[in-house]
Amino acid sequence: MISLLLAFGLSFGLLVIAMTVHEFAHGWVAFKLGDPTAKYSGRLTLNPLAHIDLFWTFILPLLLFVSSGGRFVFGAAKPVPVNYWALKNPKRDMVLIGASGPAVNFIFAAILAVTIRVIPLPLIAVSLIINLIAINVVLGVFNLIPIPPLDGSRILMGLLPEPLASSYAGIEAYSFIILLALIWLGALNWLVWPLVELILRLLGV
Repeated sequence: MISLLLAFGLSFGLLVIAMTVHEFAHGWVAFKLGDPTAKYSGRLTLNPLAHIDLFWTFILPLLLFVSSGGRFVFGAAKPVPVNYWALKNPKRDMVLIGASGPAVNFIFAAILAVTIRVIPLPLIAVSLIINLIAINVVLGVFNLIPIPPLDGSRILMGLLPEPLASSYAGIEAYSFIILLALIWLGALNWLVWPLVELILRLLGV
C-alpha cells in the first residue's frame, strides 16, 4: 500500500502539471479574446493551487488509481470561468477557448518528446518525462469527448446552429452519469485509448 501511495503521489504530481497548463491555456485564450474573467478570478496563472478541486483533482484520481491497482490515474481541474458575452465573437471564440486546452497538452507532449530525443538525460528523468507525455495526451484526448462540460462540447456547441446548441447544452445536468456510463461500458477502450496510442506512436514514445 505504501508503494502504491508513493506511485500515486508521483502520477498525481504529473497529472497536476498537465491540468495546470491545460487550464491556463483556456484562461489565456479567453483573455486574449476579450474576456478577463479568468484573470480576475485568479485563474490566469501556472500556480497549480489555483486550479485544484478537492474531488475532481484529488479524490477521484486516488480512487481510480487504487481501484485499478496503480494502472490508471485521471482527474480534472476546476473549469476556468468564461463570460460568453464578454467575448469579441462569442460563438467562434468558445470553439477556440475549448480547443486551446487539449491543443496545449498535445504541444507540451510534443516538446517533451523532442526534448528526450535531443538532450541526454538520466534514465529516471526520461521515464518521468515519458509518463508526463502520456498523461498530457490522455488529458487532451479525453477532453475532446463532446460531453459537457468537457472541451469537446464547447467546440461542438460553437459549431452547431444556435437552437441546436442550446438544446445540446441541456445535457450538462446529466454529464457525470453519461461519463460514468461510457466508462462502465468500456468506451475508453474503443474511443480514447486507440487515439492516445496513435498520438504516442506519432510522437515516438
